[in-house]
Amino acid sequence: MGYLAAMNRIILFRWIKIIVLLYSLIGIALYYLQERFLFHPEKLEASYRYHFSVPFEELNIPFNTTDTVSMVKFFPTDSVRKGVVLYFHGNRENISRYAKFADNFTKNGYEVWMEDYPGYGKSVGERTEKKMYQQALQIERMALSKYGKDSIILYGKSFGTGIASYVAAVTDCKRLILETPYSSIPDLFSCYAPIYPTNYMSHYRLPVYEYLAEVKYPISIFQGTDDGVVPYRCAAKLKGVLKPTDQFITIDGGTHQNLNDFPVFHHTLDSLLHL
Repeated sequence: MGYLAAMNRIILFRWIKIIVLLYSLIGIALYYLQERFLFHPEKLEASYRYHFSVPFEELNIPFNTTDTVSMVKFFPTDSVRKGVVLYFHGNRENISRYAKFADNFTKNGYEVWMEDYPGYGKSVGERTEKKMYQQALQIERMALSKYGKDSIILYGKSFGTGIASYVAAVTDCKRLILETPYSSIPDLFSCYAPIYPTNYMSHYRLPVYEYLAEVKYPISIFQGTDDGVVPYRCAAKLKGVLKPTDQFITIDGGTHQNLNDFPVFHHTLDSLLHL
């Protein structure tokens, strides 16, 4: 019996060592490789020529002596403009991936200004959370020089919901619309790895829930119940910081990628753009 007990202890300690080793290795990978999980940019040569189905203009905006922000303006065919939508896209590829969504707004009379983050498309420079905020604010100031604050709508999709929410918190615009948002990057990581102290491990924070609490104008959120990237339960945490007049629109069966395929998404978005 003593021999068996000793063997069981040895086996138990061995398994504990294996578990601790695996926990540590996965934690180290999460810490050092998180930018690879979070960002999936596709760079473009400066000479690359865009081809889109709606009228557009490409701009390269000097941010400082080393950084340049690439932005595309999409225009409605109608010469009468209701305003501008500042569209902050997701974490994949570049503007080319998201240009197809510009029609949602141009058909309603809005220009769409879509920027690429540092390292995406033709945007040049080191990528940091602070710099992405600063560049977004620079674009908002450009919009203000052409349109009044009551004609500027901020739109964030997926990763871009953090950028859009920050701009909304520190500026005065018409409306903030978020598609498939997260409550914060540490909280999103925690949804996948709840056994890790993600609040201390995350290099990026983008605390959407904090920013939304500071937004004084209307907020509308679209979230699908079958989102496999930002689980519904994680996005639903944002309900707690919304104003009574704000909207959290749940799309039954919607995933992270296909909300644009649902008639309820278009009906609701069109009604918001006509307010």
